[in-house]
Amino acid sequence: MNQKLIVSSALAGLIAMASAGNTFAEDKPASKEKCYGIAKAGKNDCANATGTHSCAGQATTDKAPEEWNYVAKGTCEKLGGNLAFKK
Repeated sequence: MNQKLIVSSALAGLIAMASAGNTFAEDKPASKEKCYGIAKAGKNDCANATGTHSCAGQATTDKAPEEWNYVAKGTCEKLGGNLAFKK
């Protein structure tokens, strides 16, 4: 019985990992791009460029150059941001 439970658990884990991989691949739509220097404090989309944090919502100041948000392609510079991290 234990061996059957172990195999079932392993299979369920593999299925969960495979479906999670598909979700991560679809996170960024093709019509979006990273725009640095426009994120409000606590409103960044993911890890910053300097590596001081690795999660969304952890920006501590408005418009920090290393923080970013996804924006529609072609709108970053209009919003006052940069397409690449600039110190």
